[in-house]
Amino acid sequence: MARAPTPKPWIASIHAYVPGKSTGADGRPLIKLSANENPLGTSPHALAARAEAAAPSLYPDPDSKDLRCAIGELHGIDPALVVMGTGSDELLHLAAQGYAGPEDEVLFARYSFSVYDIAARRCGAEPVVAPDADYGTDVDALLAAVTARTRVIFVANPNNPTGSFLPKGEIARLHAGLPADVVLVVDQAYAEYLSPEDDDGALALAAAHSNVLVTRTFSKIYGLAGERIGWATGAPGLVDTLNRIRGPFNVSNSGQAMALAAIGDQAFVEHSRTENRKGREALGAELAALGNHGLRVLPSEANFLLVLFEGALSAETAYNGLAEAGYIVRWLPNQGLPQALRITIGAPEHMAAITATIRQLAEAAK
Repeated sequence: MARAPTPKPWIASIHAYVPGKSTGADGRPLIKLSANENPLGTSPHALAARAEAAAPSLYPDPDSKDLRCAIGELHGIDPALVVMGTGSDELLHLAAQGYAGPEDEVLFARYSFSVYDIAARRCGAEPVVAPDADYGTDVDALLAAVTARTRVIFVANPNNPTGSFLPKGEIARLHAGLPADVVLVVDQAYAEYLSPEDDDGALALAAAHSNVLVTRTFSKIYGLAGERIGWATGAPGLVDTLNRIRGPFNVSNSGQAMALAAIGDQAFVEHSRTENRKGREALGAELAALGNHGLRVLPSEANFLLVLFEGALSAETAYNGLAEAGYIVRWLPNQGLPQALRITIGAPEHMAAITATIRQLAEAAK
């Protein structure tokens, strides 16, 4: 038998990331509430900037200098300590690749972002999952799981897919309990959905310590998911490591131009935050009223709700019923949550239809 190339065993162990779907099983387009995209779209200023971006025949600025300066000005960060990525996903992978490898461990909480497991395996490290605290991140469990082999800890805050949030004191306590050679990566993909007073303090920790990296994205509240733009900040050593191994020219001309314009439109960001909070609270209240049917809505600080189906109506049946009604949400059996649906906060009329459909299905399942 002819020989063929064989991947490294840690690559063969990876289960590829499964994105949120936009069509039903029959290929029919559905209203997409599965990927936590901004239902308000994109800032008009960012859309206008796309038309004025440098020609696609030209390579983009490899250092995204203007964009890094704007990020630094907005967040009070030295632009030299900002590194750009192809979405924050690239930066999460680079953090694991830069600091972990075979015989090392990468730690994260159960029910965390599925990319963490992939990032660990991709560099040959062992993913280690700490127990949750009622679907949220448990600081004590994370600290108890740290070993001499731990090199990187990922914490999503707010967490995806559960929506849970660790306040400033808990993030500080986690960091204080870690060895100095362990990198704490705080994934703040949904941070802009928090009220300013709910800052978890991770950016301040990243500015003060050598082992804290914070990642953010333009994919969520800024509405630039299709452009794939993320950024990270941390100590000079961390930023230097990521810059050494990131892709060259990793943020496109249009991406840099649109993100720069989006940063300048903080009114759009505030409007998105306000509308999301209103929609999340309204949907949460409506679904919580179905608690007598076994539905449980977890508290969320993000732009989605995780709904547990613990009664006669299963999450799978609800998922299929919503698809028949024209809506696609995220069913999560591949993340250990077969009893849950993650529902992106969308337009009010879509949220009303989601509630009505689930209520009808719950009553029929009695």
